Amino acid sequence: MTTPAPIRLLLADDHPVVRAGLRAVLDSEPGFRVVAEAATAERAVSLAATGEFDVVLMDLQFGAGMHGSQATAAITAQPGAPRVLILTTYDSDADILAAVEAGAAGYLLKDAPPEELAAAVRTAAAGRSALAPAVAHRLMDRMRTPAEALTKRELEVLQLVGEGLSNLQISKRLFLSQATVKSHLVHIYAKLGVDSRTSAVAAATARRLIRR
Repeated sequence: MTTPAPIRLLLADDHPVVRAGLRAVLDSEPGFRVVAEAATAERAVSLAATGEFDVVLMDLQFGAGMHGSQATAAITAQPGAPRVLILTTYDSDADILAAVEAGAAGYLLKDAPPEELAAAVRTAAAGRSALAPAVAHRLMDRMRTPAEALTKRELEVLQLVGEGLSNLQISKRLFLSQATVKSHLVHIYAKLGVDSRTSAVAAATARRLIRR
């Protein structure tokens, strides 16, 4: 009986300690082989294109460089691309939706126990979706109340409001007109039941729709 080929892994995270911890956990799992590490999202995209990996474990924040969701989209757009499993500390709707839309095969939080991480890697490698229970619950909540849920674009606008950007700055960042940004804010206020930017950010942060 032949032994199955190991699942080849790429670890993409800008913190060396996190990568070392992941490598220690995953190298101890039968059938896993950590082939390489990437400290930037750009490096992860470059390595993933070599065809040497089955699963990429992708962080979302990489300092000033490319965002993890952008890297995920770049990787999954390639033919024969490895599966991308998001591994992050963030569980806001804005982050989850961006990652899923980018083509992530799964979304796991960094406080997941080692056995849950290993199971998610195997699930992703097998071509199935691997979502942390809390993440799946948030997506289900959005599906149950679609009229009340903020759209991905509304979440993007609100995230930038939370970062202190003006309407003009948001319009330039998202390539929208200022009138469109204002329209999104009107819809956001109505859905959240608020009447100001400050109240909208506070309400969205409390509900974990965006992160601060």
